[in-house]
Amino acid sequence: MVIIMDPRASDEDVMKVKHIVESEGLQTNLSKGNTYLIIGIIGDTSIIDSKKIQVLTGVDRVMKVQEPFKKANRLFKPEDTIVHIGESAVGGGRIGIIAGPCSVESEEQIIEVARRVKEAGANFLRGGAFKPRTSPYSFQGLELEGLKLLKIAKREIGIPIVTELMSTDYIDTFVEEIDVIQIGARNMQNFDLLKQVGKTNKPILLKRGLSATIEEWLMSAEYIMAGGNENVILCERGIRTFETITRNTLDLQAIPVIKKLSHLPIIVDPSHAGGSAYLVEPMAKAAIMAGADGLMIEVHNDPENALSDGQQSITPDQFDVLMTKVKAIAEIENKEI
Repeated sequence: MVIIMDPRASDEDVMKVKHIVESEGLQTNLSKGNTYLIIGIIGDTSIIDSKKIQVLTGVDRVMKVQEPFKKANRLFKPEDTIVHIGESAVGGGRIGIIAGPCSVESEEQIIEVARRVKEAGANFLRGGAFKPRTSPYSFQGLELEGLKLLKIAKREIGIPIVTELMSTDYIDTFVEEIDVIQIGARNMQNFDLLKQVGKTNKPILLKRGLSATIEEWLMSAEYIMAGGNENVILCERGIRTFETITRNTLDLQAIPVIKKLSHLPIIVDPSHAGGSAYLVEPMAKAAIMAGADGLMIEVHNDPENALSDGQQSITPDQFDVLMTKVKAIAEIENKEI
C-alpha cells in the first residue's frame, strides 16, 4: 500500500500519517521528489483501514500495491534511482560501462585490459577472482590473490572495480576493497548472502538467475533493500530456454518491463547471454536502444588462451569499435556515458 500525499502537505501532516501507520506495527518508507511525496507501507497492510487514512489532512489518495516487492516498486519511488560509484553513476540517463576479463589471470593481463577499456570509455573494470563454474575441475579463479591484482589495477589505472562475491565468508574483505559487489546468477536466491550484502552500504550488482522470473528477480533485490541497502543495480544476462545454439536467450523485453515495474537501474550482459563473441556487439547496441542503463562486457587481451569463457570475450580492439557505436546510440537516446 502507498499513501500519496498532496505536494502541499505540511511536515506535520506527513508525520501524523507516518505515526498512525507505524503505531500499527508497520514500517514506512518516505519517498520525496519535486512533484510528489509518497509514504510506502511495508508489512501486513490488511490491518490498515484505507478509508480512515484517506480522510487525513494532506492525503491525496491511497493505493494498494499488488506486487510482492515494495521498496523496489516504482509506486514507492516514481523517479529512477541513480547509483553513484565514485565519480561515475548508473541510472537516470547515466550509462555505466563495465568491462574486463571473465577471470583475473595475472597482473600483466588485468592491468593491460584495465588500461585499454578505460581508454575506450569504460567506467568500471570487471574481473572474476572467485569463479562459480559448472565443473569442479574448471579454473575456479585466483581468489584472494585475484582481489589483490584487481586492487593493483585500480591503483595503477584509476578505475573502480566490480567482482563477484560467492560467500559470506569474504564479505568484510569485499566491503573494504571492492567498489561494486556482484551477486551472480547462481546466487540470485542465496538469501543468506542477499541479507548480508543488504546490511552494507556498497553498490550491489544483482544478476538475474538462469531460470528466474522477473518477479523473482525483483524479490531478490527486495531482500537487499529490506536490509537497508538501496544501491542495487539489476543485470539481465540471459535466461535458460530450449534454444541450444546460444548459451542463453537474452531477454531484452526485461528492460522496459523493469522500467515499468521498478525504479532500479538495469544493465545488460551480452557476453554471458549469447556465449559467443560475434553476438556481443549487436546485443549490446540493442540493449542500449531498448533503454538499458549500462553494459557488462567481457574483454580479454588473448581470448584464445583465456582460462575461462574465452569464446565469448571480445578483444580490446573490438571493444574500441563497440564503444564508438554505443556512444553514438547513447547520444541519440539523450544519455551519457
